[in-house]
Amino acid sequence: MKVNLSLAVVLAVLIGLHWAVPSDPTRRSMRYFPDMADSIAMESQAPPVADMTIDLRPPEGSIARGFLPFNYEATPEDAVRAGLELVNPLAADDSSGAERGAALFATFCTPCHGPNGNGDGPVTLKGVPPPPSLHRPHALDLPDGQIYHIITLGQKNMASYAAQVDRLDRWRLVGTVRSLQQAEIRRIEAAEAAAVAAEAAAVAEPETGQPAEPEVHS
Repeated sequence: MKVNLSLAVVLAVLIGLHWAVPSDPTRRSMRYFPDMADSIAMESQAPPVADMTIDLRPPEGSIARGFLPFNYEATPEDAVRAGLELVNPLAADDSSGAERGAALFATFCTPCHGPNGNGDGPVTLKGVPPPPSLHRPHALDLPDGQIYHIITLGQKNMASYAAQVDRLDRWRLVGTVRSLQQAEIRRIEAAEAAAVAAEAAAVAEPETGQPAEPEVHS
């Protein structure tokens, strides 16, 4: 009961002060913690303010998340070095990565290289110089790291795709190139085997087209 009476008295005093103190709309109200009301908006790369000791610039040598450095230049020598030093971090049997790589190839590579990597993409019909086939011996001998270097920094008429394709997706594209190359090798081997079988069948038949008569020994 006493607590309720005390709170009622405090409330009555506050109401009385509210009505007793005249209000002046032209007078600015008092503010507590003005630094919170007028905080300085700092940019992460801006130089430090003169009267502040906080430097929001990143430390020298720091690496932004998701932007690992690529310590190679767009030169033939560095392309060879990348082939010797870089290793594909993705598993060869990653089915989801293979699907992703195929989709990326269809989007970024097919316009020039064609759907099978033969260098017959649709842009070559519009006057763009066709790229070399990905099934030439030189392309087959390229290490994975060198193909990754070419995708990242470009080569000759091919531009860099580092801005369009992130680091892991570039490795998935390398895997797609390897899959296309293996598919072409299997196709050629099957065609050669079929040609050999057809030639053998033709030799076994006489010129009349009838099966050869078996030899009879007395």
